[in-house]
Amino acid sequence: MQNIRNFSIIAHIDHGKSTLSDRLIQATHIVADRDFHDQILDTMDIERERGITIKSQTVCLPYTARDGRSYSLNLIDTPGHVDFTYEVSRALAACEGALLLVDASQGVEAQTLANLYLAMENNLEIIPVINKIDLPSADIDRVKQQIQSDLGLDPEGALLVSAKEGVGIDALFEAIVSRLPPPAGDPEAPLKALIFDSLYDVYRGTVVYFRIFDGRLRTGDVIRFMSNDAAYKVEEVGIFQLRQVPAPELVAGQVGYLTAGIKTISDTRCGDTITLKERPCAEALPGFKEAKPVVFSSIYPVAADDYEELATAIEKLKLNDAAIIYEKDTSVALGFGFRCGFLGLLHLEVVQERLEREYGLSLILTAPSVRYQIKLRDGSEITIDNPAFYPDPTRIESTAEPFIRATIIVPERYMGAVMKLCLERRGSNTNYQYLTSDRLEMIFELPLAEVVYDFYDKLKSITQGYGSFDYELLDYRETDLVKLDILINGERVDALSQLVHRDNAVSRGRVACEKIKEEIPRQLFKIAIQGAIGGNVISRETVSPLRKDVLAKCYGGDITRKRKLLEKQKKGKKRMKMVGKVMIPQSAFLAVLKTDSD
Repeated sequence: MQNIRNFSIIAHIDHGKSTLSDRLIQATHIVADRDFHDQILDTMDIERERGITIKSQTVCLPYTARDGRSYSLNLIDTPGHVDFTYEVSRALAACEGALLLVDASQGVEAQTLANLYLAMENNLEIIPVINKIDLPSADIDRVKQQIQSDLGLDPEGALLVSAKEGVGIDALFEAIVSRLPPPAGDPEAPLKALIFDSLYDVYRGTVVYFRIFDGRLRTGDVIRFMSNDAAYKVEEVGIFQLRQVPAPELVAGQVGYLTAGIKTISDTRCGDTITLKERPCAEALPGFKEAKPVVFSSIYPVAADDYEELATAIEKLKLNDAAIIYEKDTSVALGFGFRCGFLGLLHLEVVQERLEREYGLSLILTAPSVRYQIKLRDGSEITIDNPAFYPDPTRIESTAEPFIRATIIVPERYMGAVMKLCLERRGSNTNYQYLTSDRLEMIFELPLAEVVYDFYDKLKSITQGYGSFDYELLDYRETDLVKLDILINGERVDALSQLVHRDNAVSRGRVACEKIKEEIPRQLFKIAIQGAIGGNVISRETVSPLRKDVLAKCYGGDITRKRKLLEKQKKGKKRMKMVGKVMIPQSAFLAVLKTDSD
C-alpha cells in the first residue's frame, strides 16, 4: 500500500485537465504512440467537441521514481461541470490527494474555488499546479498571488507545467509520489469499498468502478450493495490501464472495476458502499445521497412514427446515465413523448445531443422548468414540474420555488453589469469581496427558474467571457407563480405553456408571441397569437393574412362594384377563419426557449 497513490485532477472548465491527463498517460507508456490521440480519456464525440468531461474515467499509471521505487498511480478523472458536482465529490472521496489546476492566463475562477472546497471537505492533500505557462499571456506571479490570497495555499509549492508542450511533467510525477499520502486501510478487515462510477456494457452488464478502503475482493465473492441490499456474485475484478485488465484480487487502497451480471445500472448508485454478504462491514461510508434532477423538460419526436425509436433510445441511454429520470407524457399538440428530469441545463443539452446523434432522432423539447412545491387550501401539498399539472389557482394557498447560491467571479469593471443582470433575475446580493485589487467574488441568491433559461450565456456576454459561475442549491422559498398559456387562434397549445413569476409574465408572454409570430407561415386568414394567464390575455401578436387582389379584374365603373367584391371576400375570410387550423412548425416550439427579443 505504500507504493499506491490515488489522486484526482480538479480545475475550472477549460484549464487543461484533459490535456494534462494525456501527458501523464504518454509519460508512463501504457499506450503505444500510434494508438494515442488527444483527450484519450474522453470517449464521447460531444466531450471532444465541447472540450468538457461528461463521463469520468479512471486509469492506473505505473511509475518508477528517481529513487528506483515502483509506484502504482491511480488517476480518477472527474467531470468538469457544475451539473455533475455530486459525481466529482464521490470521485474525490475515493482519493487521498488532488492536483488543483490553475490556468496561467485566466487565474483562479469560480469552479476552482468550488472544487477546492469539495477537496477540503474530503481532507485531501492538495498540490497547486499552474498550467499553460507557455502562453504569451501567462502571468505566473499574479496567479501565484491568487493561489495564496484566494485559495489560501502555499504558492511556493505550486508546480509550473505546460501540459500542451509536456514541460514540468517529471517534476509533477515526483511531487505526486513524495507529497501525496499513501492510502490507509486494513486488508484483513471486512470489505468496505466506495462506488464512484459505473458503466453499462452490452455483453457483461453493468461495470462498477470502485475504490477499496478495507478488506479484499476476489472473483467468486458474493457482494452486497448497502443502499438497496442487492446481492451479486462477482464474475471479474481488475484494474484500469485504458482498457480493463483482469486481476485475481484487489486489496485495500486499490482502485478497480468489477462485473457481476448486473442488469440495471440504477442498482449501482454512485456513492454507495460495497461489502461482502457473508462478512459485512459495520457501517456504510458517509456522503451517499440519491442524485436528484433539478431541471425538467418534455421530449417529443418530430414525427409521431418515431415514438417507439425514442422509447428504445431513452431506455438505452438510461443504462449509461443513471441520473436521467423519465416517464411517459402526452400533449395535444405534439402527441406522445417523455417527461424527463436532468441534473442541470448542460446535462439536458448533452442528453438531447446524444439522442439526436447516436440514435438519429429529430426531437422537440419543451421549455425547461424546475420543481415547484404547491400548498393547497385543503392543507395538502403537491410537487409539480410540468405546467400541465398546475392546479386551479382558486385552490392554491401558496407556492414555493427552489433558490440557489450563485458564486460569480469577475473583473471589477463588470461589477455593475453583473449586479444589474442578477437583480433583473430576482436575485439578492448577499455578499461580495475583493479577491485581488481588480477581481471580485460576488455571491447572489437567485431563483433556479431564472437561471435555467439563458443566465449563463448572458453572464458570459456581459463580462466578455471573463465571468465564471458556480452554484449550489439552497432551499424552497415562497413565490407568486402563474401559468402562462399560449393560444393560437383561440386554441390553447399545451406544449408551449410555462410556469413563470407574475412579475415576469407580461414580458415573457410578449417575447413568446413575437417569436412564434416569426415562425408561423401566413395563411389566407388572420392568425391571433395570444399569451394568457387564466382568462386574462396579457400579450398578443397577429399574423396578417395573405390577400388575393379581387379588384384586379374590376376596372372602371361604379365604386359599388368594387365594394361588392370586397364585401364578398370579407364574408369568405370570416367563414375560413371559423374552420381554419394552423400548422405550427417545429421551429416555433424551439423559438419559445429563446427568451431574448433580439
